[in-house]
Order: sequence, then C-alpha cells, then structure tokens
Amino acid sequence: MREDDGGIACWGTESFGRSVLDYGQADPPEGEFSAVSAGYLHACGLRTSGEIACWGRGSFGRTDAPEGGFAQVSSGTTHSCAVREGGTVSCWGMNNYGQSEAPSGVFTQVSAGAWHSCGLREDGSVECWGDDEYDQSNPSPGNYLAVSAGMRHSCGLSSMGTSCWGRRDERPLEVIAAPAAGVVTDVSSGGDEGGTTTPTPTPTPTPTTTYTAVSAGGTHTCALRSTGTIDCWGRDNHRQLTNVPTGTYTAISAGDSHTCALSSTGSVTCWGNSGHSRTAAQTGTFTAVSAGWYHSCGIRSSGAIHCWGRSDGNRLAAPSGTFSALSVAASHGCAVSSAGAISCWGGNVAARTDAPTSGNYSAVSVGFAHSCALNSTGSVTCWGQSTNGRTDAQTGTFSALDVGEAHNCGLRSNGAVVCWGNSASGKTTVTAGTYRAVSAGTQHTCAITTSGTIVCWGSDTYGRASPPRSP
Repeated sequence: MREDDGGIACWGTESFGRSVLDYGQADPPEGEFSAVSAGYLHACGLRTSGEIACWGRGSFGRTDAPEGGFAQVSSGTTHSCAVREGGTVSCWGMNNYGQSEAPSGVFTQVSAGAWHSCGLREDGSVECWGDDEYDQSNPSPGNYLAVSAGMRHSCGLSSMGTSCWGRRDERPLEVIAAPAAGVVTDVSSGGDEGGTTTPTPTPTPTPTTTYTAVSAGGTHTCALRSTGTIDCWGRDNHRQLTNVPTGTYTAISAGDSHTCALSSTGSVTCWGNSGHSRTAAQTGTFTAVSAGWYHSCGIRSSGAIHCWGRSDGNRLAAPSGTFSALSVAASHGCAVSSAGAISCWGGNVAARTDAPTSGNYSAVSVGFAHSCALNSTGSVTCWGQSTNGRTDAQTGTFSALDVGEAHNCGLRSNGAVVCWGNSASGKTTVTAGTYRAVSAGTQHTCAITTSGTIVCWGSDTYGRASPPRSP
C-alpha cells in the first residue's frame, strides 16, 4: 500500500527454478485501496469504496469477487474470503474441501489459508472450515484478537500470546521463548509447523498528564489535554498519530481510522485515513463533531447537521432541523433534536436506525449495528442488533453514555463506570476507579479519572490502550 495515493505496488512472481508463473498477480488495478492481500498466483484489494478487486490467475473463480461493501479481505491459495460491512463472511474460488462455504453469523476478521479458512467471531472465539486433515480447522479454545490460516495449520493471537493448531511435522506443539520486550500485535501462519508463543504482556502505563476528554477509536485513541492540545496513541497506519494537528481544541472524536476535533474557534479539523474524503476540510463553525468509519458529521452553529465522506447507503442523508448532539459509526448515524427527539439515518441493518418515537433525550451514541440514547431522566434505551446483550440497557441512572462497535459503557453520577455487550478482549471488564468520562472503542475502552488521568482496559493491540506517560 502506498501512503501518498492509496495505490497498490506489487513485485515478484512465483518461480520453482523451472519457469516463472506470471498471471499478472503483480499487476494490480488502478485506484485507491485501504487493504491488500496476496494469495497464490492471485491477489485481492479492498478499495476505499468498500468494494473488492482481485487480479492474477482467475482459475477456479478465485478472482471473481462478489459485489457489495466489505470491511476486510484475505486471499488464500485458490480461494479468498472477506468480511462484509454487516459482519457476514463471503468466500469465492475453489471449494474442494468446503473452504469457501463460510458459516453464517457475524465475524470481525477472516483468514483464507491453503485449503481451509478461519474467522474471528465477535465474542473472540475462532471458527474454521474446510480441510481438517491435520486438525488445522479445529481451533484451540480461547479468546482471540486475531487469527491466521496457513497451509496445514492455523494460529490465533490472544492477549496472552499466540496459540497454533494443526500439523506439527517433527516438532510437537510447544511454548516458544517469548520476545524479550514489547507486545505482539499480529499473527500470520506460513508453513507447516505450529507452536505456541506466550509473550509477557506489557502492562498499561500509568499516565501523568491530565485530560478533559478521551475518544477510543478502532485501533487508536485520542484525548484532549487540560491545555486543549491533543494526544493520540495506538496504530499509525493512516497517520492517525503522525498528523495530529497543533492548536487548542474543545472536543475530539476518534473514528475507525481517522479523527476529527473541534477547535476553540468552532472550526473542524480531521486527519488520518483520507479515503472517501472523510478528512476533507470543512468551512464554517460547528458546535459538535463525530468521526465514523468512512464518513464524518458535525452540527453547525445553526443547529443543522452537515456530513462528508462516503455517501452510499444514505450515510450523508442527515435529517433537516436543529440538533444538539450526534453520533455516527460505520453505516448509520443518530442525532438528538433541540426538542429532545432522536432521529437516525443511513443503513438500517438489524433495525439500528429504528429510534424510539417517544421520550426526551439528552445524548445518543451509535455502534456498528446498534444504538443507545440517554434519556433526560438518566435512563438508557438501546435498539438494533442485540447480539451479546448489547441492547440490554442497564437499570439505574447515568450521567454519560458511549457506544463502541459492539459494547456500551455508561458513567453513573457517583463516578462508577458500567459496561455491557460484547465482552471479548476484556473491554467490558472495568478497571476499578472513580471516573468523570468514558469512551468505548472497537476492542478497548478508556476513561478519565476524577484526577484527570486516563485509564484504559481491553485489547492493547497497537498500544491503543496504553496512554502516554510524559507530561
């Protein structure tokens, strides 16, 4: 992937010392991409539009990618699989072992191997399908952050290390010496030998800087210092950290791979993944801003909603009127009107835009396929996809609420934080403390203590749950 224009650069062919097998697998199409995966004699890329393009050898239909919007793609030996925006998996290409017959249900990641495939479910479990001659499709039990299907074995990454299953050849599965330092953030299965690596987890540092706001995104986190300046940490694959602007700000919102902030003068600045123009400069003054997965929205000083970025699926079709709060995610958004009513727009998978028609609300927050709102009385109402209990609103009253991809967290008036929904990676296991703000991300959660420091829990892949320590 080229950082300057989002294009793909490929090199090399497949040679066994006899002849070079060149089917154009190193000749990608033009266009802007957000991800790429190279298989055997073919490759597939995820365009910033969410569509998939494949190239190279087309036998067995391995380059016949399905239509629609996708979030992730993986190319194997003679087949490929991808996760759709709704979380279901589609596979295409050779299916002699059932490797292209993806199970139903919602996944967050998929990996296409040689003759089998593996997917990561929302609850952190792994499910594999296809060839199982060496138990490569029989995953070890556990709660995983990522999975990779190889030729005759597979590996999964958990918070405690890497577990592998399948063909061992001459060496039994064993614990391999852990890295001397650092945190393992990804896993990839290559040849035929398996093993289990258990690195020593790096504890989340105790920060010393004080903050007034925090926003947990996909694989990065951003926060406002008490001075109004911005700190970001975690993954920097789209320059989410490198391009943090200078100046003073009053609000911040971290999306899946980009961030937007509201300056003290009311202007909006966005940075990170620029695909679909989601970080394009906007004119005028705003009172609120929200960064989603592929688009962004803000409330102008007039109270009107203005959105920019990816436009399909009615993402940018915000309702007219005057509003006081809003939130956008992958394919939908919701806002609170000046009268306290909830309005939602965008894709309505799992009834995520079917907002309550009665009640007086003060805040709203949306996730991948569900939404929650805070009533003026402090009670919480949720709607949309109910998997893992994410729409089972907690009893009692709250002063603040935030919705992640598949979990929610609320702040009670006594400073206690309560989280519910998908509990994978420990993102709903609240670190004890008294807080004044909370933000739920994709696989992690961060909160600001009453003393102004930040505490995070859940997945620390890419360091997203490790706030800076320097003052």
